[in-house]
Amino acid sequence: MTLKPGSIPWLAAHELRVLLREMQRDKARVVQWVMLAVFMVALLACGVGLGFLIRETGLPPISPMVVTIVDLAVLVMFSIMVASTLARGAQVLYLRDDLDLLFSSPLPARKILAVRFGGIAFSVTVFWLFIAFGLVVPIAILGDPRLLAVLPVLLSLGLLSSAAGLLLTTLLFHLIGPRRTRVLAQVLSALIGASVFLAFQLPNILKGVDPSYSRMGWIRPFITGEAHLDLPPHADLLARAMLGEPLPLLIVVGVCVGVFLLVTQGLGRRFARDVASAVGSDAGRRKAGRTGGFAAGAFAATLRKELRLLLRDIALFSQVLLRVFYMLPLAFIFVRNASEGHSLLLPGGAAALALMAGQLSSSFTWITVSAEDAPDLLVASPTPMSVVTRAKLWAGLIPTLALVFLPILAVGLWSPWTGLVAAAGAFASAWASGMLNIWYQRPARRADFRRRGNVHWLLVIPILIVGGLIAGATFLAADQNLWAVVPAVLAAVALLALKRSDRQILDRLRSPD
Repeated sequence: MTLKPGSIPWLAAHELRVLLREMQRDKARVVQWVMLAVFMVALLACGVGLGFLIRETGLPPISPMVVTIVDLAVLVMFSIMVASTLARGAQVLYLRDDLDLLFSSPLPARKILAVRFGGIAFSVTVFWLFIAFGLVVPIAILGDPRLLAVLPVLLSLGLLSSAAGLLLTTLLFHLIGPRRTRVLAQVLSALIGASVFLAFQLPNILKGVDPSYSRMGWIRPFITGEAHLDLPPHADLLARAMLGEPLPLLIVVGVCVGVFLLVTQGLGRRFARDVASAVGSDAGRRKAGRTGGFAAGAFAATLRKELRLLLRDIALFSQVLLRVFYMLPLAFIFVRNASEGHSLLLPGGAAALALMAGQLSSSFTWITVSAEDAPDLLVASPTPMSVVTRAKLWAGLIPTLALVFLPILAVGLWSPWTGLVAAAGAFASAWASGMLNIWYQRPARRADFRRRGNVHWLLVIPILIVGGLIAGATFLAADQNLWAVVPAVLAAVALLALKRSDRQILDRLRSPD
């Protein structure tokens, strides 16, 4: 069937073709599709079990506890969707670089934005739809078909979260300008995602701080009916909509779709002006600053250049920020138990820092080493490849060591020996991850790295194995155990087996495919 050029279905088909083209470029997608298929089979199995259970017992009645659980789950999903929309909104403004061309075409801006915003809404909802489909469809077939209403409710929430995220992106654009909006959108996205993760870890944090804390202690009275939840009016609207009640379902879907259409149609011209302002904003005039002298030597010049590029890579720093936030629950428990003198917590903290340093270094050095727009110039350069790779390695090590310096210092205050071992383990793990990225670098355009993950999947396994061995050696050494030599030697043997010479690296740069 031929679609009418310029129509919304025609534009939607173009967006789908672009998405499929980007997916086909990444050979690792095959592995990801296999993992998704296995995950779907597991979800379907759980859904079948729940379907038989609900057929026998029926769905629980809509009680204040059920309403609270549903509303909290929706709040978590909505927060994650808004965070994803912020990141995707910045990508729409800066990374695709095609909206200015589309807005200069005869097509109405409202059509273009309806398709683009609809694509954003689908992309931030597809994960939740994937999970809901695997669980809800078997339950609806075997148990209660009313639960099929969960799918349109999730789609509607995706539209609402996209509208909220795009409104926030536009507001930031007008308050702080295009360049700062890009930075803040990435950081806010990371902070919202990390906040949701920390909220789920709050019981573990409280249990680590207060050993007498019981996760079910404050929930049990509400389950048994000893305490009563006072909910605001219409708090059960979402729960009733997910059970397929016509009026609540119509209200939820109507409000979400209406807000999305209002934002899409209302922001058409304003968003077009914003995109026109954003074009070339990265190359705009900057304030004159002090001009430093040339770096002395190829090593210093390359190091300075790579550090400057890292500081400009906001997407990378937002991902690194997420990893640091994910370590906070472990830090709370570590501080509490270490202060009480638990013997294994200090060696465990040293091992965790070594593993964390390796993961951070893998992110930084993957960008500094493989994100190279002109690898052929490096090959033709008179500078030895060892000098260039050493500078790129240190460009990844410097921010890594800066991030783990304070935690290592804190460990050293409790135990100088453990702090010394943690510093050695962190440096060894970071250096090993950096060298693996150098030996198996895959040159590509820096812009492509923003659309894909950090480290190539073929490098994940050796980095985890070597990092785990170094972390194990760090743990045993901090515990003053001579068996620390064994994992340390195994890590060294693994690195020697994986090592590549400068000649092999040059051959890789000449023929990256």
